[in-house]
Amino acid sequence: MLNRYPLWKYLMLVFVICVGLLYALPNLYGEDPAVQITGARGVAASSTTLGQVEDVLRKQNIEIKSAVLEDGGSLLVRFNNTDVQLRAQEVLAEALGNNFVIALNLAPATPRWLQTIGADPMKLGLDLRGGVHFLMEVDMETAMSKLQEQTQDSIESELQTKGIPFVEVAKNSDGGVIARFADNNTRAQAVDYLTPRHRDLVFTLGDKSSFTATMTDQRLSEAREYAVQQNINILRNRVNQLGVAEPVVQRQGADRIVVELPGIQDTARAKEILGATATLEFRAVNTNIDAQSVLRGRDRSKSEVKYRRDGSPVVLLKKVILTGDHITDSTSSADEYGRPQVNISLDSAGGNTMSDYTKDNIGKNMATLFVEYKDSGKKDANGRSILEKQEEVINIATIQSRLGNSFRITGIDNATEARQLSLLLRAGALIAPIQIVEERTIGPSLGQQNITQGLEACFWGLMVSVIFMLIVYRFFGVVASLALVVNVILIVGVMSMLPGATLSMPGIAGIVLTVGMAVDANVLINERIKEELKNGRSVQQAIHEGYKGAFSSILDANLTTLITAAILYAVGTGSIRGFAITLSIGVLTSMFTAIVGTRAIVNLVYGGKRVSKLSI
Repeated sequence: MLNRYPLWKYLMLVFVICVGLLYALPNLYGEDPAVQITGARGVAASSTTLGQVEDVLRKQNIEIKSAVLEDGGSLLVRFNNTDVQLRAQEVLAEALGNNFVIALNLAPATPRWLQTIGADPMKLGLDLRGGVHFLMEVDMETAMSKLQEQTQDSIESELQTKGIPFVEVAKNSDGGVIARFADNNTRAQAVDYLTPRHRDLVFTLGDKSSFTATMTDQRLSEAREYAVQQNINILRNRVNQLGVAEPVVQRQGADRIVVELPGIQDTARAKEILGATATLEFRAVNTNIDAQSVLRGRDRSKSEVKYRRDGSPVVLLKKVILTGDHITDSTSSADEYGRPQVNISLDSAGGNTMSDYTKDNIGKNMATLFVEYKDSGKKDANGRSILEKQEEVINIATIQSRLGNSFRITGIDNATEARQLSLLLRAGALIAPIQIVEERTIGPSLGQQNITQGLEACFWGLMVSVIFMLIVYRFFGVVASLALVVNVILIVGVMSMLPGATLSMPGIAGIVLTVGMAVDANVLINERIKEELKNGRSVQQAIHEGYKGAFSSILDANLTTLITAAILYAVGTGSIRGFAITLSIGVLTSMFTAIVGTRAIVNLVYGGKRVSKLSI
């Protein structure tokens, strides 16, 4: 029989609408002003910290809406308004000191029962939600110093391999490397051997049987460019680890990088992760000499003293076995005794290096040195923060067998520190330290204005379409209007469900556009039905032929729009991609509501009935 839907189609339609409505619902609850409390490295927020925070705020008569200890080892304290939030941040920063990072935040006020099914509000872009804007500067002096050290190690290693004796290989103040020999003949032999192997170095003969190796201008320029580009790639990886949708990470000038994080939920963690320059160095432990002898000046050319967290000294050989640059993946877990550990995976070159070293040094000790650069609190002549290198031995292990591409690091204090270390290593070690020279938190005031204007545009666009449909198509206009409302609900629901979808001003434009396209589909269907009625078809045949005949036109129009959206997504960035995603979702939902949704209502009202006239 014409125009009859089976029961399963109605149930499917009701199910889709209910799911869309359920996942769109969190967007109505808004957000609470909050303070995010995240522990610095080696410190994790606990229930004790939670009690301390509550006591401090209670003594200052600051009312808390809620305070919870989250899974990631951070505290989220909610307040009723922003004035109380700002006051609480000042009080907590003074009470907790440097062990914790206190950051302002906006936390979704979604009820717990919606959170349990994964229903969260839409992620909003920087123009709507606000967020964090960082301007970062690459420390080129440290990058060039690292390159100088690599050149020094390379020359020293090659001379030893060739068996050419030397007195000293050291860095000089001009960024080059100076090598001294016992006589001029040995120096000439060394220069003849090294020159063809280092085309990017210029060897200049000096007095007292020495030469100076300096990098060419082209090599220095390439190194600076490499440092910035690699840092951009690593920052992008770290942003991905934070799970931020539609971030902006781009170069500005010669040595600066702009990072914008829209709608970031944990600004404290973002600042700590993005600015961290943590990496690992694997070094041999020198057990043949004690720390005091090295500190007094013995064996300083080959060994140096580093310290554990408890302050105990460890003598390490200066030569680095392997750096964190070769780490391709890292995860945190617990060992067989429940203690935190970090599992390391190396690339092929790193795996071969580790394998060759451990094969020849079974039974000896190898240390894992954690290296990071932190703000010293001092400023240079230009007013920029001076970074301070901090090193800590986090693990000393006895090599019991030959290691390959995968191994683990133990001796870490807590699970939170293990998770953070694994995240930093997985995202990559920065080629050179970076410092945040400008930080701006974009407030929600402009965003709220944009949201209001965007919603008004959607509302009036929808109202004009509804009025038009009601006047021209009467009952079928009511059906089309219901489809438009359901279409908007489904768009919001799908946008809320997709983890990578972010709503920005161009995204709102995409929603307005799809509302118009949904009206267009209903106009095609209704006009086709009216045309069939004029041609003498019965009511049932007119409805059937109307939907059937309009389907191909609707499909072609929406398919070309989807192709355009796919191209925009492929070649666009940021807001352009957001527009493409919203447009694609809107096209699909509008086809569903215009073809399946309206047909279901029409079939329910007119299907299988003897009707002589349609309200159209």
